[in-house]
Amino acid sequence: MVLLEHPLHGAGGREAGPAAAGPGARGRGLVPGLSLSRSLSQQQQPRLGRRDFRLVSSLATTRKTAGRGWSIRALGHLAGARPRVGPARAVPSCMLGCAAAAAGTSSPPRCRSRALFRLTAVSDPECSGFWLKQSAYREQPTVRFRYEVLFVATLGPGPGSLLAWSTFPAFNRLQEDRLRVPLLSTREEDKNQDGKMDLLHFKLELPLQPTEHVVGVQLILLFSYHLYRMSTFVMQSMAFLQFFSPVPESQLSMNGDLKLNQRQLLHHCGLDTRYNVSVVNGTSPFASDYDLTNIIAAYWDRNVTTVFSDPNPLWMTGRATDAPFIINATIRYPVEVILYPLKTA
Repeated sequence: MVLLEHPLHGAGGREAGPAAAGPGARGRGLVPGLSLSRSLSQQQQPRLGRRDFRLVSSLATTRKTAGRGWSIRALGHLAGARPRVGPARAVPSCMLGCAAAAAGTSSPPRCRSRALFRLTAVSDPECSGFWLKQSAYREQPTVRFRYEVLFVATLGPGPGSLLAWSTFPAFNRLQEDRLRVPLLSTREEDKNQDGKMDLLHFKLELPLQPTEHVVGVQLILLFSYHLYRMSTFVMQSMAFLQFFSPVPESQLSMNGDLKLNQRQLLHHCGLDTRYNVSVVNGTSPFASDYDLTNIIAAYWDRNVTTVFSDPNPLWMTGRATDAPFIINATIRYPVEVILYPLKTA
């Protein structure tokens, strides 16, 4: 509950009515009995202290935005005391409502000295911002490709009809005759020359036998992801690219964003390195640690991740017998809206 005390009488010991507030004061969210700052300077300023007049003027200027979702109700009248203003407190404009409109009357309350008002909330989702517990800011993350890749190409419906390769030697040793080493080329680009990379150009060329045809691909690319503006947040993240088609392909092109996904607010200060661990345990000798189902399940257990969003895949057919299968991917690093908790006293 917020208490405001304000003198309602005007010059000559009479209360300031609608006329003192000027035409059009009703319906603008003004407290009945409050004059506009212009009228106050002419009629009521001599009766108010400098601090009182400053608050009254501030309240009067909220007439265009006030009155939605809140109402002001008079609790009673106090007499025989010097007019003063209560504790200085910032009051959102959405909390100032028209008491006369809320009460269904057209005339302000009658009093000889001053009135004590209580701001009472009503249920209105459009009136917000009074008890904020979180806030947001915009920041472009510092993202760098770690040159760590795990790639699986599906050749047919059979369980062993696949080719695989990664930058992890333990994974490659497990593939035996299914291992096929592709040709990779990558390039990160800083388009606006601000010192932060804006996108990654990734190209993979997989050599195939004339009888081999790719009908699906699964690709994991690993990144370092840093935020610095509020807290220093350091994470190792991934982009997962996947596509399948009943028709054999010669080339797959994708173009999308590496988007931040928050299920938890980030800290507003300090160093946060809880997710600065590799997404893939590249030193493990166990095949289960390289199973894509287990990798993705463990990754999504995190509260902060990145996802490859809006990939817009373009599937091209008609591969020549001696031509490789090609993946072209452009991954952009956009500006993000970061959510964080407000600092409490």
